[in-house]
This record gives sequence, C-alpha cells and structure tokens, in this order.
Amino acid sequence: MAGSEVRDDIKKIVYEFLADECEVDIAAITDTTNVIDDLEGDSLLYIEMLQLIKKKYTLNVSMQAVGKYMLQNRAETVGKVIDLMIYVIENQEKLI
Repeated sequence: MAGSEVRDDIKKIVYEFLADECEVDIAAITDTTNVIDDLEGDSLLYIEMLQLIKKKYTLNVSMQAVGKYMLQNRAETVGKVIDLMIYVIENQEKLI
C-alpha cells in the first residue's frame, strides 16, 4: 500500500472505531475532535485501536513500547491518533 492509501485506510478504521465505540455519528468526528473531551473516550480506546491496526498490518511491536512512545507524544485529537498509528506502522522496528 502506498503512503496515502495507508493514511486513508487508517483514517477510516479510526473514524469507524471511534463512532462505534463512543456511540456518535461518524459525521460528528473530525481530525480536530478530542478523543477524551469530545467523545468521552478513555485510554482503553487507544489500546483497542492499536490492536486492530497491529492485526490488520501484522505488526510486531509491543504495547509497552507504543505506550512509552505515547507518553512522550500524546495523541489527544483524532488526527494525532491517525498520525500515531501511521508512525507505529512505519517505525515498528524502532519501537521494539
């Protein structure tokens, strides 16, 4: 998959996941939507999304490594979550 295709795919996964889990209309979600404040999400959502991405892209990265990265690079908005997921896909060997 080319870079823009991966981004589009990740965006679709994240938007659909958040709409379903947070019980909101997908049209209400934008890249600037705050996952915690606007969608009333919690930290478990991040873990569940990452598990979906790990499975879809057959990633070999530990949750602990991603957790450490997330502590230093907070992903509060939907757009930042998408960027984080793409970073994990592209840099999984650096996170191990």
